[in-house]
Amino acid sequence: MSIHWPILRRLASRPLAVACIDDRKSYRSIEILVAATNLAADLEARCHSRTVGILCPTSAATPIVALACWMIGKVAVPMNYLLSKGELQAIIDDCQTDTIVAVGPMLDFMGFTPRVKNLLKLETLDLGRAPLPFIPASAEDQDLGVLLYTSGTSGRPKGVMLSHGNIGANIRQCVRAVHLNKKTDVIFGVLPQFHSFGLTVLSLFPLAAGIKVVFTARFVPHKIIKSFREHRPTFFVAIPSMYNALLNVKDATPDDFASIKFLVSGAEPLPDAVSSRFFERFGRRISEGYGLTETSPGTNFCFPWDYRPHSVGKPLPELEQIIVDPATDHILPTNADGEIRMRGPNVMQGYFNRPEETAAAFDARGFLRTGDIGRFDDHGHLYITGRLKEMMIVAGENVFPREIEDVLMAHPSVEAAGVTSVQDPTRGELPIAFVQMREGQPFDQAVLMQFCRDKLAGYKVPREVRCVEALPRNPTGKVMRRELKALI
Repeated sequence: MSIHWPILRRLASRPLAVACIDDRKSYRSIEILVAATNLAADLEARCHSRTVGILCPTSAATPIVALACWMIGKVAVPMNYLLSKGELQAIIDDCQTDTIVAVGPMLDFMGFTPRVKNLLKLETLDLGRAPLPFIPASAEDQDLGVLLYTSGTSGRPKGVMLSHGNIGANIRQCVRAVHLNKKTDVIFGVLPQFHSFGLTVLSLFPLAAGIKVVFTARFVPHKIIKSFREHRPTFFVAIPSMYNALLNVKDATPDDFASIKFLVSGAEPLPDAVSSRFFERFGRRISEGYGLTETSPGTNFCFPWDYRPHSVGKPLPELEQIIVDPATDHILPTNADGEIRMRGPNVMQGYFNRPEETAAAFDARGFLRTGDIGRFDDHGHLYITGRLKEMMIVAGENVFPREIEDVLMAHPSVEAAGVTSVQDPTRGELPIAFVQMREGQPFDQAVLMQFCRDKLAGYKVPREVRCVEALPRNPTGKVMRRELKALI
């Protein structure tokens, strides 16, 4: 089924309802329909490539452009505007597009002019004109709908091929799992829409379900709290560092979060220190979720009424998950750590123009190799415990950076932590920790080392702890451990 047809039908069924609000204005459903239809006509006249690049801030612009692409049978390619000019141009070249739709002021701020045949700036187009009669294209489940480029934490970004069926299935999974009311619920979106969660869950899902969504392009903590007071959202998704930053808004109160039924954290593990402080101050539990760009992205969610610390919850409907011993490929029992693998209608078609890497991404059973290490408990709740490629072997023992990072972040003076390793001739590898201190807190390596010794097995204690002004993160908030290794 086409991604866009359910959205178009939903918009047409409630033309005067407010569908979304962004930093510029409020959009009624009919305004989104008209804008997408007019943009589709403009694209059809100019674009001859299969793909269309999108360079827009978090706003109504991205779903409008994506709808326009699908209405004429094109593949939408949301692009990471936080990358360097060279990295962006490499993605533009890789996806083989001749057209970029962008917002001019953002390009000016970036100082970037894409090398492409057609550069359409939304503010120069008349998208509010009366549209000509138009029948949108249809698509089959297997037809490519979106190319999303991975953040490149493990190397050069790859184009993840998500079909209409993949995205449509994940929207359906979200609708089945999270029962929101189109009359009373409000989704708040601050994550970038070039990220799969920002695109599917915070942009397409609300439009398909008829739920009002509020977008803001920049995460400014005190402004987020102000927006909560104004719009009273019921569904909010952020990364751990954002929740940590909200704790620093001095005038924030429990009432500011009272309307929110689902406080969701993703992208990286939620530290105990952030979770406990948030609950103590605001009386609300943050629930963790899990997903990958390769899974469109949502796969797991720990619902508030079924909360378990550190768990990302049970799999969403229609999704199979197994834990596998990566050395033997045998499926492991509950409470055993191994690689998380999954199979379902939301799992990608593969990597764009990379058949060998696509083949390597799936096992003989057809399950996606996530590269994440985790385990299921006796009740089917999933726990993420590490990354397969980031596992260290210290004196013959397996050590995962996350365990050490969690301990360091439990110290009251530490804002954030990241752990990598160095080679050692006698012990194989040794952990090295980097910490970002809380404002006004002094760095004392001896104190932090002793704190680790009190809480970790001896072989897990980092050889040294270093202080950095800020940990290197990718645009979705994950600590880039590869960059930490380069600092050693």
